[in-house]
Amino acid sequence: MPKKLTKTAAAFSHLDTQGNAKMVDVSAKPDSVRLAIAEGRLTCAPSTIRLLRAAALPKGDVLTVAKIAGISAAKATSTLIPLCHPLALSAVEIGFEVESDGIVIRASARTTGKTGVEMEALTAVSVAALTVYDMCKAVDKGMSIGGIRVVQKLKS
Repeated sequence: MPKKLTKTAAAFSHLDTQGNAKMVDVSAKPDSVRLAIAEGRLTCAPSTIRLLRAAALPKGDVLTVAKIAGISAAKATSTLIPLCHPLALSAVEIGFEVESDGIVIRASARTTGKTGVEMEALTAVSVAALTVYDMCKAVDKGMSIGGIRVVQKLKS
């Protein structure tokens, strides 16, 4: 029995006319330079930040490992998010702003292609934050991750 579509469902680009999931066909779109920047925040105890700054956390160099994890995650986005297009990324950058009670994580992703790189930037931030969490959980059980969002998107 075919699914009944609502007006809202029909407006989603990842649904066909019967309401089934589909990958958007971008073959007719011209290539353009695409950039997306995303950020999020890991909140933690000030004592955790002191250990981080002193390079005294038991699992080692947290931010370097989180940076590599975020870059790897951006490259693997299409394997994690079912309807994302696989993209040849030109660059992925991860940055950390260490504050007294947490870390702001920013990621940028760039490509020249037919579709944007927002999901890659968001995935990079998410996995970098999860990696920091994993590497600090032995000393801080009260950490939280939040505020993950796209802060800039460019197409030229």
